[in-house]
Amino acid sequence: MIRSRSAAGLGLAAAFLLPAAPALADEGMWTFDNFPLAKVNAAYGLKLDQKWLDRVQAASVRLTTGCSASVVSKSGLVFTNHHCVVECVQDLSSGDKDFVQDGFMTASREDEKKCPGMQAEILTSITDVTQQVTAAAAGKSGQDFVRARDAAITAAEQAGCGDDPGVRCQVISLYRGGQYKLYRYRKYSDVRLVFAPEFATAFFGGDPDNFNFPRYNLDIGFVRLYENGKPAVTPQHLTWVSRAPQAGEATFVSGNPGSTNRLMTVSQLETLRDLTIPVGQLQRSEIRGRLIRFSEEGPEQKRVATDPLFGIENSFKVFFGQQFALNDKAFMDAKRAEEEALKAKVAADPKLAADIGDPWADIEKAQAAYANTYLRYRQIEGGATYSHLYDYAETLVRAAQERTKPSAERLPEYADTRLSLQEKQLLDAKPVDPALEETYLSFWLSKTREYLTTDDPAVKALLGKESPEGLAKRVVAGSRLGDPAVRKALWDGGLAAIEASDDPMIQLFLRNDPAARAVRMAWETEVQGPTDAAAERVARAKFAAYGDAVYPDATFSLRLSYGKVDGWTWRGTTVPPTTSFAGLYERATGAEPYELAPRWIAAQGKVNPATVYNFVTTNDIIGGNSGSPVVNARGEVLGAAFDGNIHSLGGAFGYDGAINRTVVVATSAATEALDKVYGRTALVKELTGK
Repeated sequence: MIRSRSAAGLGLAAAFLLPAAPALADEGMWTFDNFPLAKVNAAYGLKLDQKWLDRVQAASVRLTTGCSASVVSKSGLVFTNHHCVVECVQDLSSGDKDFVQDGFMTASREDEKKCPGMQAEILTSITDVTQQVTAAAAGKSGQDFVRARDAAITAAEQAGCGDDPGVRCQVISLYRGGQYKLYRYRKYSDVRLVFAPEFATAFFGGDPDNFNFPRYNLDIGFVRLYENGKPAVTPQHLTWVSRAPQAGEATFVSGNPGSTNRLMTVSQLETLRDLTIPVGQLQRSEIRGRLIRFSEEGPEQKRVATDPLFGIENSFKVFFGQQFALNDKAFMDAKRAEEEALKAKVAADPKLAADIGDPWADIEKAQAAYANTYLRYRQIEGGATYSHLYDYAETLVRAAQERTKPSAERLPEYADTRLSLQEKQLLDAKPVDPALEETYLSFWLSKTREYLTTDDPAVKALLGKESPEGLAKRVVAGSRLGDPAVRKALWDGGLAAIEASDDPMIQLFLRNDPAARAVRMAWETEVQGPTDAAAERVARAKFAAYGDAVYPDATFSLRLSYGKVDGWTWRGTTVPPTTSFAGLYERATGAEPYELAPRWIAAQGKVNPATVYNFVTTNDIIGGNSGSPVVNARGEVLGAAFDGNIHSLGGAFGYDGAINRTVVVATSAATEALDKVYGRTALVKELTGK
């Protein structure tokens, strides 16, 4: 468990001084166009070069479902985590066939099934567009700043990709607006499931073992990229190795870390600590309880709630750790000292001081507006977070409204360059469970009424004379948006079809939309605009003080971290860097969450008990890195990152190389299991060539 003083221990407060200054050993999630090759080669005695970087980049995959992965064969085979594909496994399951419980196996490529809503993307180029984006927003403030910047981003994305359906362009904001880079991706819209183990095997140990080590998880999944109905040809792939990782071996994690807050100001961190995280945790704890109750109603309810409950429990534990880090006085004192040190550097340079002014004061001022607006913004514009049907309604209504405008004048998520993915995620067929939808919708409506009060005009517009529970029941029962054909007709029909629709979920969103757009405007004017404009000036200060020896916060874009296979010592106890199959069988109790799947019980005499199962490295990662390949200096994949240890939960704010660890499922374990437990000989041959 996390101790009360900090998420990561006494050494973390000092380590948190680092992100605004040049990074130290093993720290950082570096962009591929600014990776510290010379520093890494000197530290580890290596000879990595640009050719090595290019090879790793070409084999690294971003999954639009929020994970990372890698290409591991010439025929489009992609290696990732089970928890990165479990939503697909759930979508392909039914009451008659539960692939989540039993695992998903294929005997041939004809058995590979398309994952609804999943798109795979491989980065092909990075172009600096900072000047054109910042110039477009120069001199503007509030919502005008946000809209001008977003229009420039849309223009850059359109210029970078045009109408090519095989590519995706995305402008990534780095250093909180200090740089803007155009990332061009080769995209694969047809991604098919190849293999996934049983949930009990992938998540052995359940929530008690989550963010802990030793671990015994076969958290692996394989999908395949398809083009024109055939497996994609992918000559640039990583080399699969079946050997165990070696202690001290240099490791590199190439993936898409989702979000960190290491470059935030102290006032922003205080807002996270005092408002954002506590509200989120209250809601996560309540919806968790509702899902547990729902899953106890019967086997089918348990089946459909397994994946969402896993996700919510994982998020709760993440933010629990973040809250402890922010509650640590030593940590916050360290952040204040870091901020004051940067301010002193600015004050010592009159020209720089005149250029940037006092952006820290501007950001602090915006926190009052944040506090005043946050709950309304979260509930009204944020909407029914977990509901598929409400999300479909929002996409259909907003897309129909926004597509009547020029692309540069739309809400940015509906620009022409982003519609293709929106359309795919909207129209791909996915099962919708009405009872679960009703649970989600009634939860959102009840919390909105609770937070904003019954007399709030937005609440009145939503509920009218109905209760949250009654409205949710009526709307879910009457909605036809679960049918992809209905969604397609509304998408193709545009605004006229939306205005003519009597679907109760469409009507519910239309009642909420005026208030949602109003609070979004207020948020952009009073919070986002002033904060982002000031953050650009803070970034200029950091560049002036430290140059490009500082890595940017994570943005779910491709990064490379470096480290080594290594355990750690905590309070006098040394944790070895690896676990084995023997430890799995010793840990099993026969009861959840330490219950072995039947295949593993039957295979106990077949597998090599000394096989390395999971291992830890010093690599710096965060959520979104799940599924990232862990490669060595030869470009061989040693495993896939799937977790961090308990000390890494403060990783959103800093890194402590003494105790922060990445948890990896080894290719040695994957190979042994695929062969001896699951009998997937064709898959093993494709991976190993044997």
